[in-house]
Amino acid sequence: MSPEIELLTEIRDLLQVMAEPLLAKRDKKLRATLREVVGAGKKKQAAVALMDGTRTQAAIVKEAGINQGNLSRLVQALADKALIASNENNPRLLVQVPPSFFDRDSEDD
Repeated sequence: MSPEIELLTEIRDLLQVMAEPLLAKRDKKLRATLREVVGAGKKKQAAVALMDGTRTQAAIVKEAGINQGNLSRLVQALADKALIASNENNPRLLVQVPPSFFDRDSEDD
């Protein structure tokens, strides 16, 4: 990766950290719906964390260790709530959440 790309990536990451409180406030309802749909299951949470649009459902199954049927139902539930992009083969979460989103017990996110 070029030095310019690395620098831009670092700047983006810093801006995301700074903007997180405002994003949480803006997306409060969507994040609450996401928590409701995903629940407390660690495999579902891991699968959602991998939904960035670059992985197929098969790749998510392999990386998250989730059952294909459970992932299909999760993807359908997320699509029903408009939380993922329309391409369900490579699901992409439409709401931005920090990596530690599911680690928190707080509903204030």
